[in-house]
Amino acid sequence: MRELGAHSKTSETVSKPLVLILMGPPGAGKGTQARMLEDRFGLIQLSTGDLLRGAVAAGTPAGLAASSVMQAGGLVSDEIVLAVLQDRLAEPDVAHGVILDGFPRTQGQAAALDGLLARSGLSVTAAISLEVEDEAMIARVAGRYTCAACGEGYHDDFKHPVKAGVCDKCGGTAFKRRADDTAETARARLEAYHAQTAPLIAHYGRHGVLETVDAMGDIASVGSALGAIVQRISA
Repeated sequence: MRELGAHSKTSETVSKPLVLILMGPPGAGKGTQARMLEDRFGLIQLSTGDLLRGAVAAGTPAGLAASSVMQAGGLVSDEIVLAVLQDRLAEPDVAHGVILDGFPRTQGQAAALDGLLARSGLSVTAAISLEVEDEAMIARVAGRYTCAACGEGYHDDFKHPVKAGVCDKCGGTAFKRRADDTAETARARLEAYHAQTAPLIAHYGRHGVLETVDAMGDIASVGSALGAIVQRISA
């Protein structure tokens, strides 16, 4: 779990707690942009994988339930994911709001998330779809790699460390690539993403919270567009 005070670099604050959902295919830049929003606005990025690992390590009831399923090689149910998320939303460091990354993925999960948030007096402030071209995403995915220590993302063509071989964020010198970051698997993942996301876009469109951002530009321009949305919806 993130320590309190981890956002000492925050230069702007929001006037009310935000619940943002970042949607976009693999390679759209969700992780990079979420970290930028964290630093700028004091929001907390919550990815389902990190949440589950943190709950398992902490030994919470939901974490113990997730651990038993994972050890058996099964898929963690939506109910367990929602229980872990509910526990996390009760922690004090999410006072400014959260960015959900990787959840929800289906319309059923979106409806369940709406119910969970309502019980906490919250709702989705904005579901932001990062709009990209499929072939460009395949090129992005095939060239990306991360710092093995902190997870900061880089790319062979678009984003190198300032000092070659040294992570800008933590100074680590070990990097790794996902085995499935290939053009062939990227195409399959894009097809799955489009099939899953079309109902989500319709869901959040009906709720009046859908935002879209052209994510084909450089990191800074996409970040500027996202920042403008956060400023507007938090006013």
